[in-house]
Amino acid sequence: MLSPVLAGEKKFEDIILHTREWYAENGITLHTSDAVTGIDRRKRVVTSASGIEAPYDRVLLATGSNPIMLPLPGKDLPGVVTFRDLHDVNSMLKAARQHHRAVVIGGGLLGLEAANGLLQQGMDVTVVHLLDTLMERQLDKPAAQLLRQSLEKRGLKFQMPVQTAEILGDTRVTGVRFKNGTEIAADIVVMAVGVRPNIDLARCVGLRAERGVLVNDTLQTFDPSIYAVGECVQHRNNTFGLVAPLWEQARVCATHLAEMGMARYRGSLTSTQLKVTGIDLFSVGDFNGGPGTESLVMRDAKRGVYKRVVIQDNKVRGAVLYGDVKDGPWYLELMAQQRDIGPLRDKLLFGAAFAGYSYTASGTA
Repeated sequence: MLSPVLAGEKKFEDIILHTREWYAENGITLHTSDAVTGIDRRKRVVTSASGIEAPYDRVLLATGSNPIMLPLPGKDLPGVVTFRDLHDVNSMLKAARQHHRAVVIGGGLLGLEAANGLLQQGMDVTVVHLLDTLMERQLDKPAAQLLRQSLEKRGLKFQMPVQTAEILGDTRVTGVRFKNGTEIAADIVVMAVGVRPNIDLARCVGLRAERGVLVNDTLQTFDPSIYAVGECVQHRNNTFGLVAPLWEQARVCATHLAEMGMARYRGSLTSTQLKVTGIDLFSVGDFNGGPGTESLVMRDAKRGVYKRVVIQDNKVRGAVLYGDVKDGPWYLELMAQQRDIGPLRDKLLFGAAFAGYSYTASGTA
C-alpha cells in the first residue's frame, strides 16, 4: 500500500492495519524500534537489543524480505533509494519537492508503481530495464507493449533493454551510466530490482534455511515450536513476493497456533494487478504456454484490449488480460477448480457472462 501513498492517493494513516491502541485493547504487548537479537530455543526465550527477554510457547517469524541493491559503483550515494518502507517513500517525496529528474532501475511491478508515483509528484521519470519486456514475469510481449504505450502517454520514459554500469555523482547522485557508454541525468535513483527473504535471524538461531526459512505445510520450521509466514519463508521450494500467499499462510498458521484445526498450506495460485490508477491488467499462472498447451488470443486495438488464455487438456493453465480485466477472477477460479472448459471453449475469451456464468465474490454460479 505504499504505492498509493507515493502517488498522493492515500496518506500513511490510511494504510495502517491497526493503531497502537488496538494492540493494547486486545491484550497484545507491542514492542517497536527494538530488534530481536536472539532466540534461545532450549530455554524458549526471545531476547531483544534493548535487553527484553520474552518467554514463549510458540514463536512466529514474519521477518519479510530485504530489497536487492545492485552492486554498482555509486550505490551508496545520497539520493539512491529502494522502495520498501515509509522511509523510502518519504525520501522520494522529499526529492520530488526539491528536484526534478528521477531514474527507476527495474521495469517490474514495484518499479512501475514507483515510477508512476514519482510522475504523479511532478518529476521527469525514466524507467531503466534490463530486458525488452516490462513486467516480464507477469506479462507476455503484446500485453507489455500495450502497457508501455499507455505509460508513455502518461509521460513516463523508458530506456530498455539496457544494463546499468555505474551511478554517477560525488556528494550526491547526478546520473546513471549504462554499459553501452550512454548516460542519463538523475537527481534520485530508485532501485526496484527485487527482494531477498530476510533469513538472518533464522540462520543466527540455527533454523534450516536455503533461499528462505524452510517450512512444512503447517508453516512449522524444523523447530516445531517456531513457525514462519510470508516473504521470509520457503515452502515446497517456492518463495513469495506478493501479499495474497501471506494471508493464506497466516490463516493456516493461526489454526495451528490456536490448536483449532489441522489445516494445510498447499501453495498459492496468485494473480497480479498493477496499482496504477487507470491501467487495468491481470495475469495468473502460465500465461506464455509451452509444449502441449494452446493459446486463445483476442486483440481489440481500438479499445486497447488484449486477452490471452492458455489451456491444456481442456483446463485453464494461465491468462493475461489488458484493458478489460473483469473476468480475471473467473479465469482464476477455473484454474483453481481445474474445471473442464470443453463446453466453454468457444466462449472462453468473451467472459463469464457470455458463457452463461454469473461471477460473484464467492465464486461462479
